[in-house]
Amino acid sequence: MTALAIAVGLASASTGVQAQDATPEETRAIAREAYIYGFPMVDSYRVQHAYFVDSKNPEYKGPWNQIVNTPRVYTPADTAIQTPNSDTPYSWLGLDLRAEPMVVTLPMIEKDRYFAVQLIDWYTFNFDYIGSRATGNDGGSFLIAGPGWKGETPKGVNKVFRSETEFVFAAYRTQLFSPDDIDNVKKVQAGYKAEPLSAFLGQPAPAATPAIDFIKPLTLDEERKSLEFFNILNFILQFCPTVPSETDLMARFAKIGIGAGKTFDASKLTPEMTAAFEQGRADAWADFDNLRKQVDAGKVTSGDVFGTRAYLKNNYLYRMVATIGIYGNSKQEAIYPVYAVDAAGQRLDGANRYTVHFTPGGLPPVNGFWSMTMYDLPQSLLVANPINRYLINSPMLPQLVKDADGGLTLYFQNESPGKDKEPNWLPAPKGPFVVYMRLYWPKEAALDGSWTQPPMTKTQ
Repeated sequence: MTALAIAVGLASASTGVQAQDATPEETRAIAREAYIYGFPMVDSYRVQHAYFVDSKNPEYKGPWNQIVNTPRVYTPADTAIQTPNSDTPYSWLGLDLRAEPMVVTLPMIEKDRYFAVQLIDWYTFNFDYIGSRATGNDGGSFLIAGPGWKGETPKGVNKVFRSETEFVFAAYRTQLFSPDDIDNVKKVQAGYKAEPLSAFLGQPAPAATPAIDFIKPLTLDEERKSLEFFNILNFILQFCPTVPSETDLMARFAKIGIGAGKTFDASKLTPEMTAAFEQGRADAWADFDNLRKQVDAGKVTSGDVFGTRAYLKNNYLYRMVATIGIYGNSKQEAIYPVYAVDAAGQRLDGANRYTVHFTPGGLPPVNGFWSMTMYDLPQSLLVANPINRYLINSPMLPQLVKDADGGLTLYFQNESPGKDKEPNWLPAPKGPFVVYMRLYWPKEAALDGSWTQPPMTKTQ
């Protein structure tokens, strides 16, 4: 869709739901499919609206096309994103690529400092990466283009990355070695730069694209309950030109009033059709819950659910379940072994005490670094605690107490395990919790399964 069409699209779009094209049974089936397809997009829009649109939101970062550095790690006060990492100070860049591509320039970064720029489209696919693993630490300039740009690689640009959608979210992670390393991270962040291609080339800027009246997002709770969900999906789809593999899917969605620029007005549905949409949504959550059980059991991993469109093969349920840790990395960049249950298969709870034991030589195999982070449930947010420790990671190894045999035992419980064991203690909430392990730039042993995470064992 052209920029002009986007500007007038809502005014000329249908004013109601064309559900007469489908029976209630068909509507239920298509609504289930559309909800699974759209949930990660609608949830991601909620986050990016807070970050780049709503300047009154406490989570606001800054306007589109402007890098905003957060020179600190995440704490329990950060609540917009579920399961945030607290290892790497973030830099944020929301890209509006409608008018022209953007060029991001990176400084040279010391070889032992891991960093990554994750490029996420509005489908929530990780379509590519810049960083230590993908492009190295020597710096350079990289062009990010939307679906309408057909140019060649400009002079001075190391590589071109092409997005299927007109908006892109670039999430920068810069490794922090220790609290007193923060000034060094700030220096790295100060070297991150983003500019339109015309400015990079010293040429006149193209005509500005029409301003967008961004639709109000739903809260996370409303996304599960309100049929306005489908209207927001229609808004988002304006900026996501249909890819060939989804032509039939979009034709099916159109039968129930879902498509780019359409207006979905749930108040105009008959009671029968309202029930069909709500049943379809409930079916989608039943599918989600079944897959979530496989994730918790380790049968489906983070490495399965994050990645490019080609890698995921349009598995939209995988894309939906990935919102548990929205904006998680593709497995080549990071994997996330989860501790949701103990060695006996029981859910983790702060009423109990647990240990994880690494044998000598059995620490997670990484080219970057590894960490274990505590989250409460059901919120999946960092846990406030008296020692302000939200994770244990490999840069902390010199401060951790080794076992007599050279192994390492970590303690996961609500109260201190004792002064002698406190360096190895990750405080838990009083109730249910989950621990995410992160392996940044994992070695082959972690990817091929020859290394596996040791169990979390409940102790007396």
